[in-house]
Amino acid sequence: MVIDEKLRWYGFWLVDRLQGGKVRGYYEEIRDSYKNGTSIEKTQEKIRKLISHAVRTTEFYKDFPEDTPLEKMPVMNKETYRNHYEQCQSSVYKDASDNRIMYTSGSTGTPFAMIQNRNKILHNTAASIFLGAAGGYYIGMKEAFIRMWVGDHAKKSWISRTAENLIMMDCSNLDEEALGKMVSVIKKKRVKCIIGYASAIGELGRYIEEHHMNTGDFCVKAILPISESMPSEVRRNLERIFNCTVRSWYSNEENGIMGLQREEDESYYIDSESYYYEILKLDSDEPAEPGELGRIVITDLYNYAIPLIRYDNGDLAVEERKEKNGRFRLYLKELYGRRGDMIYDCKGRIVSPFVLLNGLSMAKGINQYRFIQEDVTKYTLWLNGDRQVIDEKAILDFISPYFGEEAEITVEYVDEIPVLSSGKRKSFENRCEKYIKK
Repeated sequence: MVIDEKLRWYGFWLVDRLQGGKVRGYYEEIRDSYKNGTSIEKTQEKIRKLISHAVRTTEFYKDFPEDTPLEKMPVMNKETYRNHYEQCQSSVYKDASDNRIMYTSGSTGTPFAMIQNRNKILHNTAASIFLGAAGGYYIGMKEAFIRMWVGDHAKKSWISRTAENLIMMDCSNLDEEALGKMVSVIKKKRVKCIIGYASAIGELGRYIEEHHMNTGDFCVKAILPISESMPSEVRRNLERIFNCTVRSWYSNEENGIMGLQREEDESYYIDSESYYYEILKLDSDEPAEPGELGRIVITDLYNYAIPLIRYDNGDLAVEERKEKNGRFRLYLKELYGRRGDMIYDCKGRIVSPFVLLNGLSMAKGINQYRFIQEDVTKYTLWLNGDRQVIDEKAILDFISPYFGEEAEITVEYVDEIPVLSSGKRKSFENRCEKYIKK
């Protein structure tokens, strides 16, 4: 670290110490869990306390016994919270002056507001610092954050940006001129960490490659993609371009940063000190079988303002849980995005997004793409790129076998793949009535 970065790092911990050292305490707990596993006994005690608190202080849970086991509590989702927003708020923390409201982007529906109490905020800060450091990013590093900076809740003041050593980069426009300016700032300002939407960071890598830029004098030490899946091929290519590690965070606005992609493969380590995960079957609230794809259901162990108990966040995963000496580790071997964006083959089986992500990302000449399921056996592939270079037959030969002999895949060339209102670029879209009603 250079001097100003060290001052920010040590300055943060000094202020925290003067304020009681809570963030440092949580940081050490999360670090110990990362190194040695999470205590099963302590986790169960956290769950019991959270359920008891919810029963005693919220209208929604008041009729449940305080000793109700977690598996007997209802599974919730965003719609449930929207419909019972007031009833889900804890009377102890309601309207507390040190609460914080986090908003989802609304890219998959109506924006969703989540209230967090002060202790949850401090714990989030500790988790962010640790999972950032594990991925190569430390407080004080010059950071470029690429996202849609819209709404008052997303804006940061000049003082905040200076304190965080942060450069805000907006990805609402990713044309060649905008990408060129981003790359120029990253080089000129000696940015050491790039955080942002996976698709936007991928576009940066494509721009650098296509313009044959030498990144030898760049200062980037870590790249942390968020919010979207990044194809393995794109990830490894970025590591080669910038000569640094690329490890995605698993996060959302309502919970915070919950996990970090492992360096050696595409799986994710989950912060089980802060969250308890269940993987439930796709069509019931029964636990998924080992190795079976299921719904991610999260219990946030620290948010007491709106207790998030068995929250189905819409993502899918295959888990790997390891237990030893009363401790456990949780990994998501496979992590997929929103269930409504999943693609099915002609027999109704989910096709792994990584098959398509990797197949399309490796194809030459493609700048952007979107794969759309129109009906049970009909699909459309939008491609934006150089038609003289794109080998359409090779692409179809690669992906068609995963959908079955009845599959009809139509290729359409477009000038631009539109981004969502959140600034994210959807790679998959399911328009089939049979599946979007699931």
